[in-house]
Amino acid sequence: MGYYVVVGAGPVGRETARLLGEQGHDVVLTSRSVGDIDLPGVRAMQADATDAAELSRISRGADAIFMCAMAPYDRWPIDFFPIVDGTVRAAETVDAKIILLGNLYGYGGNADGPLRSDTPLDPTSRKGTVRAIMWQRAFRANVPAIEVRSSDYLGYGAVTYFSLLALPSIVEGVPVAFLGDLDADHAWAFIKDVARTLVASASYTGKWGRAFHVPSQYASPRELVRRTAAMLGREVAPMRCYSVAELEALGLHELVEMQYLFDRRLLVDSSDTEHLLGVKATSLDVMIADTVRDYL
Repeated sequence: MGYYVVVGAGPVGRETARLLGEQGHDVVLTSRSVGDIDLPGVRAMQADATDAAELSRISRGADAIFMCAMAPYDRWPIDFFPIVDGTVRAAETVDAKIILLGNLYGYGGNADGPLRSDTPLDPTSRKGTVRAIMWQRAFRANVPAIEVRSSDYLGYGAVTYFSLLALPSIVEGVPVAFLGDLDADHAWAFIKDVARTLVASASYTGKWGRAFHVPSQYASPRELVRRTAAMLGREVAPMRCYSVAELEALGLHELVEMQYLFDRRLLVDSSDTEHLLGVKATSLDVMIADTVRDYL
């Protein structure tokens, strides 16, 4: 059995730690506010990932460090780089592999779908640029690195465009406002599948310095709203798109530059993840049920 450090105690970090613990590994889950946890085989240690010396102390003897930490959405260019740099320095100090949780932003708005894990990064947004730089810093480390890239999350505890913009209105049975083309297919990744991909990548025996895509299910925003409403026994309310002016007026400035993700189909090729790591996407109904379980 191995020793693994999971940085970031959000939904993905906790699920990753839980899976590793269930496999019998020795696991430390760490963040600045990790709190108490009750996961078999998992120890909680409070630490700041920007403190490379402290993270190195925690990670001594680790086989890999999973970097699952999240920075505030409006502070990515400020807060993310110190986190990834601290993680990289700690991994190099203790000779541990790096498994970086990422997303699709780095491909930019000009990439043709379906997106492959070897599609060149060509960001067209500030957040995409941040993600691309984060991967480059991990890739150039003196230890092996893999990035697991995910589309928008579904699942319990997920904080995403769907959970912020659509879900409250669905629960209340009022008209839903969302982004982009409401009828364009969009890739949705289950938090538990994200964690399964992260854990499986730790055992990958091929060449590192590469990315894996989390297997996804597809539904347009309109279809996802319809299926969520049906599961909750709510009437399907009318649906419309926010204008840029409305988003700005609501203080949702950070969503404007990423709206391109919903302006057309977003398709993700995860065939290498399925073939090489053995991870397949959970059904969309299970994803939705887990997302809304507090309301069922």
